[in-house]
Amino acid sequence: MSEIIPLIPIVFLVIIVIIILSCINVVPQAKAYVVERLGGYQTTWGVGIHFKMPLIDRVAKRVLLKEQVVDFAPQPVITKDNVTMQIDTVIFFQITDPKLYAYGVENPIVAIENLSATTLRNIIGELELDETLTSRETINTKMRASLDTATDPWGIKVNRVELKNIIPPAAIRDAMEKQMKAEREKREAILRSQGEKESAILVAQGNKEAAILDAEADKAAAILKAEATKEATIREAEGQAQAILAVQKAKADGIRMLNEAGASSEVIKLKSLEAFEAAADGKATKIIIPSEIQSLAGLVTSVKEVAD
Repeated sequence: MSEIIPLIPIVFLVIIVIIILSCINVVPQAKAYVVERLGGYQTTWGVGIHFKMPLIDRVAKRVLLKEQVVDFAPQPVITKDNVTMQIDTVIFFQITDPKLYAYGVENPIVAIENLSATTLRNIIGELELDETLTSRETINTKMRASLDTATDPWGIKVNRVELKNIIPPAAIRDAMEKQMKAEREKREAILRSQGEKESAILVAQGNKEAAILDAEADKAAAILKAEATKEATIREAEGQAQAILAVQKAKADGIRMLNEAGASSEVIKLKSLEAFEAAADGKATKIIIPSEIQSLAGLVTSVKEVAD
């Protein structure tokens, strides 16, 4: 017994240390602690270190302040035109008031699920099937606004609502698949027709450009040929003109030389006879000889006889 008595203060000290340590609480980031004193709400602890009164204070609820996502199971809804379909929703929410979240409703997630199903039925009941399938964004906006207003007393803010799947009845799904198949075939036929049209246009344009190039090539060849013919004609005419000028110059030089040599009339007449002979050249069938040349011819004949 005497050995146990010295250990009693140590035991009490250990108990006191444990109690003190249990009164120290550290709240991590993105969390909040709801603290009760003697069963009633006392305060809400934010991020940091906090101390509570031993035995009379307790942490009633640890609340996550991050944005949370909850995916609800598909809910049966009926459209305005009496078509029953299954729709499941995804809700993004965030706790803004830990006290209201702790004391506002018994089970907030179940409450949000039931509220979401009721709101979805009300919205879909005002729409027909086609509107339901094409108005997701409108449905999402209406649901978010309605849920956000309803969850304010619970300390919850609904940030977004998304319709994950809209599942019509099997018969309607089959009809929709057939319609989509027909539309795909229609679009394919249109695209094929447009492709053939564009291909024909490209071929026609190519033929047109080829014909234009051929015509331009023929035109250029004709122009070059005409220019070559023109150049040859010009050169031939220039050659003939130069030949005529040379002949005329030679004749003029011959006359000048005769004049300079003081040739007699008989010599000139002989030259005329030579020119007349050259003019006749055996090609004419009938030749008229001037009288002067006839007398000259007689003279030449006489001279020839004397010479002989």
